[in-house]
Amino acid sequence: MREMTVEQATDMMLHVCDAIIGQKQYLAEVDSRIGDGDHGAGMAGGMEKAKAALEAKRPFPDINTIFRTMGMEMIGSMGGASGVIFGSMFMGGARDVPSAQILDSDILAKMMRASLDAVKHRGKAQLGDKTMVDALEPAVLALERQACAELEESLKAAALAAEEGVEKTKDYVAKFGRAKFLGERTLGYEDAGAVSVRVIFQTMKEYAEVQ
Repeated sequence: MREMTVEQATDMMLHVCDAIIGQKQYLAEVDSRIGDGDHGAGMAGGMEKAKAALEAKRPFPDINTIFRTMGMEMIGSMGGASGVIFGSMFMGGARDVPSAQILDSDILAKMMRASLDAVKHRGKAQLGDKTMVDALEPAVLALERQACAELEESLKAAALAAEEGVEKTKDYVAKFGRAKFLGERTLGYEDAGAVSVRVIFQTMKEYAEVQ
């Protein structure tokens, strides 16, 4: 597909909410290996609030408002670093890109670039620090390379890049959160935030493929 309507984009993000909620236990298990184990509950709780808001407030006037709604609900309900960072991911894309009535590869690339910039500004993490940035930044670069492609193709590239980014976190020493105190003992383990980013892009790809 070349582009999505606002209603289709809303449905896609509802699928994202459901996917994260469904992975609550898995995300908790990943986080518990080197963290405090609360990432799954936090992400699922934030997405439950985001889902309720998307359902209650649709139809939306533009793509930006979908992202803004999700970000606000996640920041307001999750608390802690994950709430701020993942909320900023959605809020950044909504805030720094002109109002869009459709979602195509070019618009998505611009929104996710703004999301990445917001996340890095807020959290200060860089590529290789064993955080969600390690999946998000490769995904954004893939989207930018595919900005003229069909939407399902650009999302396929982004999902693959996010997956590769998650795998690379196993080779990094954590520099943020509780995990940073474990030093080299974090080697060999995935970062839970990066896994959440992978789930988000994988779900978006799957939705686009069946439209």
